[in-house]
Amino acid sequence: MNKQSHNKLVSFIWSIADDCLRDVYVRGKYRDVILPMIVLRRLDALLEPTKDAVLEELAFQRDEAGFTEWDETGLREASGYVFYNVSTWTLQKLKDTATNSQQILQANFEDYLNGFSPNVKEIIEKFKLRSQVRHMATKDVLLDVLEKFTSSYINLTPFEKEDPEGRKLPALSNLGMGYVFEELIRKFNEENNEEAGEHFTPREVIDLMTHIIFDPIKDNLPPVMTIYDPACGSGGMLTEAQNFIKDEEGAIKAMGDVYLYGKEINDETYAICKSDMMIKGNNPENIRVGSTLSTDEFAGKSFDFMLSNPPYGKSWSSEQKYIKDGKDVIDPRFQISLKNYWGVEEEADAIPRSSDGQLLFLMEMVSKMKPLHQSTTGTRIASVHNGSSLFTGDAGGGESNIRRHIIENDWLEAIVQLPNNLFYNTGITTYIWILSNNKTANRKGKVQLIDAGQLYRKLRKNLGNKNCEFAPKHITKIVNTYTNMSVAEREGEQDIAAQVFDNADFGYYKATIERPKRLKAQFTNERIEALRYDRVLQEPMQYAFETFGDSIYNNIKQYEAELLAWCEKNELNLSSANKTKLCKPATWAKHLRLVTNAKALQNVFGDKLYTNFNDFKTEVDAEVKAQKLDLSASDKKAILNAVSWYSADADKVIKKVEKLSGDKLAKLLAHLDCEEKDLADFGYYATNKKGEYTVYETESDLRDTENVPLKDNIHSYFLREVKPHVNEAWINLDVTKIGYEISFNKYFYKHTPLRNIEDVTKDILDLEQQSDGLIAEILNLV
Repeated sequence: MNKQSHNKLVSFIWSIADDCLRDVYVRGKYRDVILPMIVLRRLDALLEPTKDAVLEELAFQRDEAGFTEWDETGLREASGYVFYNVSTWTLQKLKDTATNSQQILQANFEDYLNGFSPNVKEIIEKFKLRSQVRHMATKDVLLDVLEKFTSSYINLTPFEKEDPEGRKLPALSNLGMGYVFEELIRKFNEENNEEAGEHFTPREVIDLMTHIIFDPIKDNLPPVMTIYDPACGSGGMLTEAQNFIKDEEGAIKAMGDVYLYGKEINDETYAICKSDMMIKGNNPENIRVGSTLSTDEFAGKSFDFMLSNPPYGKSWSSEQKYIKDGKDVIDPRFQISLKNYWGVEEEADAIPRSSDGQLLFLMEMVSKMKPLHQSTTGTRIASVHNGSSLFTGDAGGGESNIRRHIIENDWLEAIVQLPNNLFYNTGITTYIWILSNNKTANRKGKVQLIDAGQLYRKLRKNLGNKNCEFAPKHITKIVNTYTNMSVAEREGEQDIAAQVFDNADFGYYKATIERPKRLKAQFTNERIEALRYDRVLQEPMQYAFETFGDSIYNNIKQYEAELLAWCEKNELNLSSANKTKLCKPATWAKHLRLVTNAKALQNVFGDKLYTNFNDFKTEVDAEVKAQKLDLSASDKKAILNAVSWYSADADKVIKKVEKLSGDKLAKLLAHLDCEEKDLADFGYYATNKKGEYTVYETESDLRDTENVPLKDNIHSYFLREVKPHVNEAWINLDVTKIGYEISFNKYFYKHTPLRNIEDVTKDILDLEQQSDGLIAEILNLV
């Protein structure tokens, strides 16, 4: 369907809503009638030519064969489709025989709906069409709507026909149906001040995806092909893929059968998709409704090809309970294991943040790749994503681990960057990921990045956010660049760029760089007083002590109501747990004990300043023991933390001193992959010739991380980039994580040098002639 026909059809359908439904529905609710009626008329028009044959078959089953239940096979054969209608009505007949009685028309219409086969009845239920029919009949507009949809001037069938004047009415394909659906949804939501929420895939993008998926193996297609879309929408990507394979005029002609599978969460789009599967002769039972992430509808099944445009930037928090139980992933589709820095296989997080689940759809497809022992071609995947799939998530996080899982298994063949404003309801940059578990020899261990962001032609008129499109020559250029695995430099403004990388080029080590803790310590009244209050409850506890004095320690329950009221008045918004803690006698007793014991120690140490925390701690431990103070290990730690602080000129705080010799030293050197002279670079400092090494406490506030390319050596990087600047730093390899990210800007950005100051000054002075001398005065040139 061309754009003119598309616009004409959309305008006609919109006029139906405006002419018949005004004042009966708010504009945002027009869709509740228009969308199901389009689908219904589409099915009805197809069944009209075989209506008599279906009724004859029905009469035969009832009168001659004596069937008490209908033989669906016979009725389907009579209708010529996988659906049928056994009522005597058609929409045209309903309109032609209608009287002024809306009640009679409603009854006949419901009888007509009840005559459909079960698969169509499900579509009717998803659209809630029966309630809309009753509502329209009550408001006396049912006949008006029926007259519009049975007009001979519109064609909602997948076949070309003529209007009463002999003008051709083009066929409405599944993709054309998708375009109409998308445009109507956009108009309905704009009228209702809602965001569209759909990201319908333009025809040329689907064309590009099908070429990329099928062209490389066009001479080796499986005899039976299965195609799956886990977010199938109205089914356009599935049916266009089928058309691409089966079209005799195309470059590819499948010799065997093609089976389509899909799942869609939106009832309306599911109903449209299922109706088109029935029209095309595909098995509608292979299209399922519901959340792909919540339920593995096709568990145990694998597919030859998968194409999808999953939702991005959409929260999946409501589906988390089906995927995770606490921190444990319970859905095998999203369970992966990865090797840590030391090469040990571990379960890994493969769950992205709850605000964006698009990578989970990719994992769903990866989980359904066909093993090579089952197929000579394996599985090929094309999936549309926004930029966040490329780089969001830190090393060790869900998004990064998913990228790592895919790249380290050598499934990622290429990523194509698309132009902005190519889609109808989003202007952001989008990317097509191409995956295969059967790479050709020249692609093994490689990933191709193709920047086609400047390859487009402008539309004469915007369609929503869409203001550009791919021309056929653009698709050919992208496909050739991909197929030939070309490397290309962008030469013109509207040109393509491409580069090929090793898998490891996208990976990096996130290395943690530690520095020693240096503490000074001193008992002062101010520092001791801080022990009187819990860190989280400092404000209300300080108010209580200053208001009620020492009596708060013995009579907290007496002041509970007043204290909680003060918290409410000052909008502290304490949790119920903290409210309980605040008014608990044990809380106050604990902090009084800390203050009392700290003061007892202060009486001994006075205000002496220590620059060596190790000596200070040793002396405090001895005094605690000597005075037999009532201090637990956590109490003593709280006091030491309260009276100490970081200072760059203090001595390093020792964590432990351990003897390293013989097997223990050999194992450590092997573990760190270094020589004994390099142990300080990993936090082990030699103290004497007896083989004793000191390990220092780390200062978390000075902790830093370095992203080291996988192809680099962490130790070499550390010696080159860190050690010269921070001599006392070391690498903590035990917490090193491996991450993966892909940045198109990094690889395709072309720096444009700034103009020199002389040229800029000359341009400014040239403008001076059009001013009153102010510029020269500002530049201090006069």
